[in-house]
Amino acid sequence: MNYIKTEIDGVFIIEPKVFNDSRGYFFEAFKYSDFKEHVGQVSFIQDNESKSSYGVLRGLHYQKGDFSQAKLVRVIKGRVLDVAVDLRKDSSTFGKHVMVELSDENKKQFFIPRGFAHGFLVLSDEAIFTYKVDNVYSPESEASIRFDDPDLNINWPIDSNDILTSQKDLNGVAFKDAEYFNV
Repeated sequence: MNYIKTEIDGVFIIEPKVFNDSRGYFFEAFKYSDFKEHVGQVSFIQDNESKSSYGVLRGLHYQKGDFSQAKLVRVIKGRVLDVAVDLRKDSSTFGKHVMVELSDENKKQFFIPRGFAHGFLVLSDEAIFTYKVDNVYSPESEASIRFDDPDLNINWPIDSNDILTSQKDLNGVAFKDAEYFNV
């Protein structure tokens, strides 16, 4: 695997070594010893999967306090634009974001540490998205920042009229009103 550091400390793009032949392909999606060597100690406890259609935008989500989560995400089918926003108020990249296209073709993965909001936009007709998390979900600790917050200036590459999101996400707070993390 190739672990690529991004411009935000702690966020990685991970490119697996894919072995193709006439039967199809094979790759290691996760190997604990390599992950620990390149990223650090993270104990994933749960895998989740979602299926969405074109224009679905999920996010920008995060969990507060003791229920904060690190995530390792990838796409099994389709294409998404994945975004991580730094909510660590003492970070030099506070309020900045990293974007990466994840697809079944490029097989890239995206590691988002605790202290970040996360979201993705489906660019293909359909996408199956999977992610590992290192903490349990707590509905009381969940929070959401508006995906179209002007202070974040995230350039979502489709017309806003084509974006489908939940009412919960539409009710997300402005970035300036979000709860930040101490690091």
